Amino acid sequence: MTDTKTPTRARVGPLLRRAAEAEAATWRSLYVWARRRPLPLGPGDEPFGYLGVVKPILGIFIGLSVVEIPIFDVVVTHVVPWRPARWIVLGLGIWGLLWMIGVFASMTIHPHVVGDRGLRVRLSWGVDIWIPWTDVEALRKRYRSLPSSRSVQVEQEGDRRVVSISVGSQTSIDVLLRRPLTFDLPKAGSTPVNELRLYADDPDGLLRSARGTPVSQTVSR
Repeated sequence: MTDTKTPTRARVGPLLRRAAEAEAATWRSLYVWARRRPLPLGPGDEPFGYLGVVKPILGIFIGLSVVEIPIFDVVVTHVVPWRPARWIVLGLGIWGLLWMIGVFASMTIHPHVVGDRGLRVRLSWGVDIWIPWTDVEALRKRYRSLPSSRSVQVEQEGDRRVVSISVGSQTSIDVLLRRPLTFDLPKAGSTPVNELRLYADDPDGLLRSARGTPVSQTVSR
């Protein structure tokens, strides 16, 4: 007899593991950020953030959570007769607030890094890839608005494969590769990539810091 539950378990297992990794990484990022230690950068490395486009949204959610916690506490205390309910709701509210601050912290302590040997592209804790300058044909400043809100998006443009690491459904820099490279990215698979697109708050500064890499300053929306 065929076990129909096996495919479901095979799908659920990796999802649960990734959810656990995300939870642990968020709290770890909050701890590191709260300690206010300098970013671990090597000699000649320059960090470039990407939080600016989503900072207002995160700020609004965090602010609303701060306001909601005491309001729900008062409501539950006076409406729900079961006393433990107050502490459960209060605990969930504080957890949600700290979790959102953890998301902010994770994006802050994991910036893109331009170094002497290459470009490190990151997005929070989940994306961390290294591209040597010897594999970069050119960098191009180009603002793009993407139709999807997914952070990692894969497109097929003719015989070329493009991966976008977006923030707030936007990218601002195109990295054209000399040869197809394979990156370890969520849902991107193992097919070689011809171009990588990423978002940086200061694309001009990142392009200026590129070591010996041809740069195009074309700006398009």
